[in-house]
Amino acid sequence: MRFWGTRGSIPKSGVNLLRYGGSTACVEVVTNAGTLLVIDCGTGAHALGQNLLASAGRSKSGHLLVSHTHWDHIQGLPFFAPLFSPENRWDIYAPRGVRQSLQETLAGQMQSAYFPVTLEELGADIHYHELVEGTLQIGDVRVSTRYLNHPALTLGYRLQADGASLVYASDHEPHTRELATGQGHVTGEDFRHIEFLRGADLVIHDAQFTPEEYGRRVGWGHSTGEYAARVCQLAEARALALTHHDPERHDSDIDQIVQRLAVSLGAESPLRVFAAAEGQVLTLVGRSEALPAEQNASPAKAEPAALLQQSVVIGAVDPTLTALLAEAVRTDGFRVTLSQSGQQVVGLVEAERPSLVLLEHSPGVIDGMAACRAIRQLPIEDARNLPVVLLQTGRDDARDQEPCETERLEAPFSSAYLQARVRAWMLRQACRWERAELAPGEEQRLAALRRLDILDTPPDERFDRLTRLAAAVFEVPIVLVTLVDRDRQWFKSRYGLELLETHRDLSFCAHAILGDEVMVVPDTRLDDRFADNPVVTAAPHVRFYAGYPIRDAAGFCLGTLCLIDTRPRELDPAKLGLLDDFGTLVRREMGGC
Repeated sequence: MRFWGTRGSIPKSGVNLLRYGGSTACVEVVTNAGTLLVIDCGTGAHALGQNLLASAGRSKSGHLLVSHTHWDHIQGLPFFAPLFSPENRWDIYAPRGVRQSLQETLAGQMQSAYFPVTLEELGADIHYHELVEGTLQIGDVRVSTRYLNHPALTLGYRLQADGASLVYASDHEPHTRELATGQGHVTGEDFRHIEFLRGADLVIHDAQFTPEEYGRRVGWGHSTGEYAARVCQLAEARALALTHHDPERHDSDIDQIVQRLAVSLGAESPLRVFAAAEGQVLTLVGRSEALPAEQNASPAKAEPAALLQQSVVIGAVDPTLTALLAEAVRTDGFRVTLSQSGQQVVGLVEAERPSLVLLEHSPGVIDGMAACRAIRQLPIEDARNLPVVLLQTGRDDARDQEPCETERLEAPFSSAYLQARVRAWMLRQACRWERAELAPGEEQRLAALRRLDILDTPPDERFDRLTRLAAAVFEVPIVLVTLVDRDRQWFKSRYGLELLETHRDLSFCAHAILGDEVMVVPDTRLDDRFADNPVVTAAPHVRFYAGYPIRDAAGFCLGTLCLIDTRPRELDPAKLGLLDDFGTLVRREMGGC
C-alpha cells in the first residue's frame, strides 16, 4: 500500500509540509493477486493516476472506495487519469444516501459552473455501488464497512486479503467526548468501533486534532491521536498510522504528536504508532489467525425504496432541541411524532413501532434514561433492539448506571451532525438485502463459463422453446436462463422480461448457484436476503423465485433456470420434479454450445 494524500480539509503546500505532504486523502492498496483498490479520492489521486498510467499505459482498471463525499475526499476525481480511458473499468463504492444517488452527488462538483468536464464525459466504464454497513467481496479482498461518527454519512473500510487486514477510519470523532484525551470508560458505539478495528495489522485513523484543540472543535467529526491510540490498543491492532493531518500542522508539529504518543504508550507497548506520510510505501505481512471468523460477516446491503416510510419518535421538552431534532429527521422525509413526556414516548413506541427513538435526557426536566428502560420492557417484538438515542443536554450524575440506550449524544450538536446519525440508524434498521457470497473456486467457475463461449450471443430457439414451455407449465409470468458472470447476470433466454442483464448485486441466481438443490423463495418480502432488493420493491416486483442450478460436466455452477412470479406461491413436490426435468434439458443444451 502507498499513501498518496494524508492531509485533511484542504490541500496545502509549503516548505514546512514536505515530509508528510499536503495532498488530501488517497491511499493505494494492491493485493498479491494484483487487485487494485483506491481508498478516497482527494487531491492525492492526481499523482496516483499519473503513476498508474506511467506504469501500465492507458489500461488500468480498479476499485475506488470513497469514505464520504466531502470535498477533501472527492476533489481528485476529475483529475484521476484512469477514469478518462475507454479501456478501463472502475467500480466506485461509497455510502448510500437517502434522497440523492452516489452518481448525482459526484456529478455535483463537476457541473459546468465548477469544472469543464462532466461526470458523464469520463471515458472509462464506470459502475457505481452504494453501500451501508456489512461485507462484500471485491476480487480477492473481503471488504467490511461500518458507519463512522462524522457530520455526513461516512464509512470506515476494513480490507482483508493475503492473510492481512487493513482498516481505514478517517473522519471519525469519539462518541464519548472524554475519550479524546485517551482516558475514560469505553462503552456503546466506541466499543463497537474497537471491534471494527479488532486485530488489524494496520489501522489508518483520523487524528486531526490535539486534545486541546478538540475542546473547541467538538462535533466537527475528527479524532485525536490519543483517542486513536487508545482504541487501537484495546483492539490489539499491530500498527497505527495517524492521518487527516490538520492543514495548519507543520511537519515538526506532527513529529511532536507522534513523540508524545510514544511516551504515553511506553516502550513496552506492542502498538507501533507513526504518522502517515505522502509517498510512504508499506507492505503488510498479516496474521491470518487475527481475521474475524467468516460466519460473523453480514453482507453489505443497499437502501430500499420503503426507507422513507419509516417513522421516528422524538421526546424532548426543550423547544430549541425539539426544532433541531425535527429538522434533522424531516429533511430526509422521515415521518416524525413529537412528545414532551417520557411516559408518552413509551406509549407511542408501543402503538407506532417506530424505527428510531430520539430522547432528550436532562435530569430534573425529562428522564430519558427511565423512558428508555421502560421501552426495553415493552411486550413488543424487538423492544430490546430498537435504536434509542439519548440527547444529553445537562449534567448526568447517574451516568455510571448500566446504560440502556443504543447511543448517547452530548450537547452541543449541529443539525448536520444529528442528520448524519439519524441517517445511519435508519439505514441500519431498514435494509434487508444481501449480496451473495462468491462461489468456491470462483475464478475457475468463471473460466468454465468463458469456455462455453455463450455470453452475449444472439437468441437461441433451443433455449427460448424451453422457457416458453416452462412459463406455461408452471403458470408464471417470467422464466429465465441466467448465466452468472463476474459482475452481472446475463439472460441467455428470457420469457416475460425485456432486460438483457442486471448487476450481480441484484441477482437471486447468484445465491442459487451456491447450492446443489433448487432454491425456492416462496415470498421475497418475508426473506431478509431479498425483501428490500430493488427488483422486489420496484419493477419487475419479484415475489416468488425458484432457481435450478445449472452445472457443467466438471461440476461448476454456471447459472440457473429460474421461475419468477409477482405473487407469493409454493412449489409442491410434483412441480419441483418438473423443474428438475426442465433444468436437466437446459443443462444438456448448454453442454452442446
